[in-house]
Amino acid sequence: METSDAGASETSKKRDGDRPDRRTQAVDRITAREAIRVLLGIEAASFLLAATIHAGVLVGGYEHSEAMIAESVIGTVLVAGLAATWLRPRSTFTVAAGVQTFALLGTLVGLWTIIVGVGPRTVPDVVYHVVIVIVLAVGIRTAWRNRGTNAF
Repeated sequence: METSDAGASETSKKRDGDRPDRRTQAVDRITAREAIRVLLGIEAASFLLAATIHAGVLVGGYEHSEAMIAESVIGTVLVAGLAATWLRPRSTFTVAAGVQTFALLGTLVGLWTIIVGVGPRTVPDVVYHVVIVIVLAVGIRTAWRNRGTNAF
C-alpha cells in the first residue's frame, strides 16, 4: 500500500510540476518598465497621502505645514515622472532614476530635520522615512540598471 501511495504522490507532484503556478506566470509577465511605473505610482501616492496627513485632512494631531509642502512637492514630481514614462517610453528608466533621486534627496532632508528636531518626530514619521528611503533606493537601482535597455 505504501508504494501505491508514494506513486500517487509522485504522480500528483509531477502534474503540479508540469503546470506553472498562476502567480509565477503573472510575475513573469511584468516588465521592468511596468515595475518602475508601479513603484513610481506607489511612491507618489505615499507622499501625497503623507501630505494630507500633515495637512490634518485625514488624521488630526500630525499637522506640520513644512512637511506637508515638501511631501506635496515630492509627490507631484513623482506623478510628473510617472506621466513622463508614458509620454516618452524610451526615457522611462532615466526619468524614473531622476525623479526618484529627487525624492530620495528630499526624504533625506526630511530625515535630517527629524534628527535635528525641526521636523515632526513621531514614530510614524520616522518609520515612514526609513521605509520610503528603502523603496526609493530599490527604485533607483532598478531604473539605473535598466537604463539604455529596451526592456518592454
